[in-house]
Amino acid sequence: MRIVRFVKRDLFRDLLFGIAVSTFVFLCALAWGSPFISTASFGEPVQMRPTPARSAALSGTVVRDGSQFMLRDGAGQVYRLDNPNQVQLFEGKSVKVTGVLDSEARLIHVEQIESPAA
Repeated sequence: MRIVRFVKRDLFRDLLFGIAVSTFVFLCALAWGSPFISTASFGEPVQMRPTPARSAALSGTVVRDGSQFMLRDGAGQVYRLDNPNQVQLFEGKSVKVTGVLDSEARLIHVEQIESPAA
């Protein structure tokens, strides 16, 4: 009788421990968010949509910072330019740069660069 009572206590303790661990894992999954829990309806795949790149035409002066070239606009904002071979001819000059703007990295992927009078 004593052994049965002891086994029941261990079984109950193990069951409580399992429930506690399961609850902890579930709460961590809730806190973590989208990798585990979908906000879409059941069966509907969740697709991550990247931020679309914006094409832009900016005017300013090409300045050099070490080996990198940058565009300083009239408001004093500075954007890195990713094509030094194309840009170096315009160092110190006012230009109009057309390209894809990555606003988070403050980088312009240069497609075209020209003097504003052109």
